Amino acid sequence: MAGRFAVAHEVLDPHEVVAALLGSPSTGAGAQGAVITFSGLVRAANQGHQVLRLEYEGYEPMIVKVFEQIDREIAAAWPGAACAIHHRVGTLAPGDTSIIIVTASPHRGAAYAASRYAIERVKQIAPIWKHEYFVWIEGAVAAADDEGARARAMETACG
Repeated sequence: MAGRFAVAHEVLDPHEVVAALLGSPSTGAGAQGAVITFSGLVRAANQGHQVLRLEYEGYEPMIVKVFEQIDREIAAAWPGAACAIHHRVGTLAPGDTSIIIVTASPHRGAAYAASRYAIERVKQIAPIWKHEYFVWIEGAVAAADDEGARARAMETACG
């Protein structure tokens, strides 16, 4: 079983991430009244484009250090709260789970807030890069000698 903070090349298991958090002596189930599990999935479409696949990459030792930092920030903001974060790298298809964040706290409000905070911080500071591959859906839509298209382009360019 992986620890509370991990980078994986295989399919992520939410039960493993929950167990990593609740199995820790300092964040064990007896101290917690709420556990929130967030799973981030690869979307099938983004910004109007059909996504074929994603490739995540990053510097794994630094990613884990950043996840540990996020946990410390959560503990400072919501006393008694803690998190576990596992992020997948490599090639993922639409529908695959890219990240699992589990937060736990004595009270549900803090667990929900910590979960939202964790994903926002991962997106802000984790050294993870995402490359989306799309289906090409746009291309030449007018013939080169289409004067109407040329006039529309001129109007758009010049106001």
